[in-house]
Amino acid sequence: MAGMTPERWPALPTGCKDTYATLHMWTQVAGKVALATAPPLNHSWGIALQITAHGLTTRPLTHGDRTFALEFDFHEHQLRITTSDGAARALPLRPQTVAAFYASVMRTLTEMDLPVRIWTMPVEVAAPIRFEDDTAHASYDPASANTLWRILVASERVLTAARCGFVGKSSPAQFFWGSFDIALSRFSGRPAPPREGPAFMQEAYSHEVISHGFWPGSGPVSDPAFYAYCVPPPDGFAQLAVKPAAAFYHGEFGEFLLPYEAVRTAADPDAALTEFIVSTYRGAAALAKWDLAALEVPTSR
Repeated sequence: MAGMTPERWPALPTGCKDTYATLHMWTQVAGKVALATAPPLNHSWGIALQITAHGLTTRPLTHGDRTFALEFDFHEHQLRITTSDGAARALPLRPQTVAAFYASVMRTLTEMDLPVRIWTMPVEVAAPIRFEDDTAHASYDPASANTLWRILVASERVLTAARCGFVGKSSPAQFFWGSFDIALSRFSGRPAPPREGPAFMQEAYSHEVISHGFWPGSGPVSDPAFYAYCVPPPDGFAQLAVKPAAAFYHGEFGEFLLPYEAVRTAADPDAALTEFIVSTYRGAAALAKWDLAALEVPTSR
């Protein structure tokens, strides 16, 4: 409600997983539109979604002489499509299948003279279903969607503040629709060993990187958590002593995890998350022998 101050680190609503599974597919539809129209910026940064004061948006996309964007608004619960020449349409975010959402988005883009062809197979998920055939995902709870967005806003704020002393190559904190997470990455500047996997993954990890982020849980970790990893992982990475005490190393993921609930219920959630980011970054950078004298401003040490 306007005028009220929402909880900065909210508890996740009961039953939010179904909404998040559906939103994962909806954000992939928007992300595939970006993939079809955005320049191929390194590390897929040009197609990641950006966190806004109302939700998640694509970067400005080009269609001929026009610019357009798609934004998920988790206050008004709409997908807004806007253009540089003043055209605007809003599609309601409500319980509906992925197939129905996909058809509505594609039809609206065509009606706005923004026809786009996309590859309709979802990525980075087990047992993907093409958008036009997906009637399995159809949940949308407005409170769950709004809560996820508020967690992303809080996470973006802390992730960004924690890297302000780093002057090397770094990504913004942004939302990746394939993995359905917010991530921020720092780079040493040195190439990494070649990596197996799809071309976009090989390019994403072409250079040494330490990444931090948040995702609402998947696979063997069903609960939401913050994460930290290093590519390539230096010897001793799994044995790092990291903070706070609730953080732990997950062998299957090869990452350090910090449960969201441990941050949310901490006496100072911002401080707890910052402690996790700083301890994992500093520990990994030391083991990997990053040149921190060149990569950080002196006042940050």
